Amino acid sequence: MAKKRCIVLIDGSNFYFKMKELGLHRLLHFDFSAFIKSIAKKQKVISATYYIGKVRTDGTDKVQQLFDNQRKLFAHLRKHKIKYSLGYLLKSSGRFHEKGVDINIAVDILVAAYENLCDHIILISSDTDLLPAIQKARQKGKTVEYIGFSHQPSYAMVTNCTESFLLKKELLEPFICP
Repeated sequence: MAKKRCIVLIDGSNFYFKMKELGLHRLLHFDFSAFIKSIAKKQKVISATYYIGKVRTDGTDKVQQLFDNQRKLFAHLRKHKIKYSLGYLLKSSGRFHEKGVDINIAVDILVAAYENLCDHIILISSDTDLLPAIQKARQKGKTVEYIGFSHQPSYAMVTNCTESFLLKKELLEPFICP
């Protein structure tokens, strides 16, 4: 029997902040390759994509540092053969807000389902804005697996996805390289 084909979709901001809450925010030391292999189990990973808002420089030191760190993250993701999909960051009231990231994830879920690119979608995001796309993918016969964090799971995602798995700090620590 052929291996199931899967894609892995990672909501970058969601992943980063949940990891940071666990004290594991050193993404440049995170072994994405081993992590993806672990969560995919015996399935054939067709693609893995990390979704994030693109930092644009504005001449300030703080934003330049964010820009430089993001470029390092992109290089790290490329090293692990992970694509990245960019939304943008909108600054309002002195804070940055991601725009366009959720829609990129939703479109990729729908394209994968409607173009039969995979059998299984592994979604690392607790964003309930994705529920309509998840429901459509399931209607097309795709397995949608929610991977969340045990310290802050999305019960709506657990309920609406075919499968779910919650990450704990102890499970993630081995993927942080010294």
